[in-house]
Amino acid sequence: MGMLVPTALVGRMLSVFRQPLGSMWGSLASLLCWLRAVFWWPAVEKGQQQVAREPEGSREGAEEDYTIPTSVNYHFTRQCNYKCGFCFHTAKTSFVLPLEEAKRGLLLLKEAGMEKINFSGGEPFLQDRGDYLGKLVKFCKVELGLPSVSIVSNGSLIRERWFKDYGDYLDILAVSCDSFNEQVNVLIGRGQGKKNHVENLQKLNKWCKDYKVAFKINSVINRFNVDEDMREHIKALNPVRWKVFQCLLIEGENCGENALREAERFIISEEEFEEFLERHKEVSCLVPECNQKMKDSYLILDEYMRFLNCRKGRKDPSRSILDVGVEQAIKFSGFDDKMFLKRGGKYVWSKEDMKLDW
Repeated sequence: MGMLVPTALVGRMLSVFRQPLGSMWGSLASLLCWLRAVFWWPAVEKGQQQVAREPEGSREGAEEDYTIPTSVNYHFTRQCNYKCGFCFHTAKTSFVLPLEEAKRGLLLLKEAGMEKINFSGGEPFLQDRGDYLGKLVKFCKVELGLPSVSIVSNGSLIRERWFKDYGDYLDILAVSCDSFNEQVNVLIGRGQGKKNHVENLQKLNKWCKDYKVAFKINSVINRFNVDEDMREHIKALNPVRWKVFQCLLIEGENCGENALREAERFIISEEEFEEFLERHKEVSCLVPECNQKMKDSYLILDEYMRFLNCRKGRKDPSRSILDVGVEQAIKFSGFDDKMFLKRGGKYVWSKEDMKLDW
């Protein structure tokens, strides 16, 4: 290629200057376009490949670089009725895709290899009082035939009617609960006024059993709950999984310029997190995630169906899968598939396979 390009270039230039002056300008324009195609485009293409390649550089070639989106977290809304001080996906927009566009994106993900979809927010039950979410859940289970459909919610807006309408299509409901002390919940930002977050958690646990939905609890360990002993409460609720996260800082979301939260006061050290885990090690359903395990091991789609890359401590979006497709967009997701497996991201996630005693 190195010899062919200079030879072709000389031929092109000679052909231009042999022509009359009147037609030379048109030929020069043609020559410039040719030069741009030869020298500029390959450089751009090479640059794009370098951006898309994983930092470790352990895999080469577009086909080998392609990540299968086995498990996807779709944050279709950023709006929320709570104000958790450490929230790392804040209400920076109010945008929600039209239902049919969201379904189109989910179909693209299914065709690309998705097995599990998790709907989150914001608070996913805010949109159309949960009906928008319910329709997506049913679509994923009935029309796409996904093995696992799950939701993460603060639980405050869920009504039994929703379970009657959509419970059959939902595998797992994960409810966020950071403390079993209501005063601590208020300090964190999960206060519900006269409502009690813990009492609501117990009600949701019962509804999950009544409508055959696996019940899960998510807890973010932070400055206000790190010394709490939750063993007896978790054992009594008996969730299929108790996901315990170390409070995480994300630039532009809960720290730094343009952030809607200031989560620095909630941060705990690795040692404090390990002490919390040691205190609760007898809880069999405990699934811990420190910052290192959490940061790059989730495939996150935002409200525009863009993958969010957190490798630099902030959320850098790809182009939307609705515009460029899954294979192109996922190259810029920053997803660490090895850490995904290491943290136990692949587990028995279909309620049909859990063999639960309802």
